[in-house]
Amino acid sequence: MGSNGVARAAARRRGRGVALLAVLGALGAGALVPAAPAQAAPRCPAAASGAPVQVAYVPDWVESIAVDRRGRMFATGYFGGRVYRIDAPGAAPVALTGNIGANGGIVVREDGRLLVGTGNDAAHSLTGDLLPVSKLLEVDPESGAVRVYASGLGGVDGVAAAPDGTVYTTTLGGSGIGRVTPDGRVDPAWARIPQPNGIAVSPDGTEVYVVRTTLSPGVYRIPVADPGRPRRWVSAAGADALALPDGLTLDGRGRPLIATHAAGEVWRVEAGALCAAASGPELRLSTQIVYGRGGRGFAAGRLYRAGVDGRIYELPEAAEGPE
Repeated sequence: MGSNGVARAAARRRGRGVALLAVLGALGAGALVPAAPAQAAPRCPAAASGAPVQVAYVPDWVESIAVDRRGRMFATGYFGGRVYRIDAPGAAPVALTGNIGANGGIVVREDGRLLVGTGNDAAHSLTGDLLPVSKLLEVDPESGAVRVYASGLGGVDGVAAAPDGTVYTTTLGGSGIGRVTPDGRVDPAWARIPQPNGIAVSPDGTEVYVVRTTLSPGVYRIPVADPGRPRRWVSAAGADALALPDGLTLDGRGRPLIATHAAGEVWRVEAGALCAAASGPELRLSTQIVYGRGGRGFAAGRLYRAGVDGRIYELPEAAEGPE
């Protein structure tokens, strides 16, 4: 590599380092990130066996993943702002879009279209409560065509869809939980939880579950009928308090599973407590987890992890039966 190439490579590394520091600043974590904290969460009962298996790679920090009914996976790239489609385990990712600022959460709507969050950076996250200017974008999973679905939200990190089509969002550097109704009404502060990150909706649509990442991390339950009264459900204690819990999904029984940045574990909420459903050094710096769907590709009953390293792993330990 010539001197110009070396300089460009060094600049890219510096840029990624600055961006990473910005994200950690939004997390409020900074120097609290340990290399490998003690694994304090007990093992979940009846866990299957098997080490994580890499099934795909995206050339970016993968912020979020989702799977449609055809078993195709979709991912958002934090640095590149692109949406990717991966048709099956082992397939190369296809960039559906250019840089559209899609650096936040992603979900698949019932009609198959994608909703992706924007503004998941330090500037928008830290000002999102006061200046909610971020958007949810709708992306066609075939053509990559993009349109604005909703605007006026805080910097969008987590995204979750309820059975009735209502969409909920989190802003990691603030406290606002956003809500977008099917008829387009936007409330950037429908509920409030400090440092909200991963988000999911209970199967019956009556509660919204939210991960708090730092400063007394844990999982909250927000009654849809009474959003002004969020309730702490489970707390991360001991070494788990430094694990930086991030993305959230639900298993077939409606139990939350949580990706962690620093613990090298995926947690499950079981009987009101946290246990480790999967673990391994490959799981450090995880951002999101999701179960597959359908009978092919990223199939139902299989749990997949994405992370800062761009690697998608299947986690046999947390597999469950078909839908």
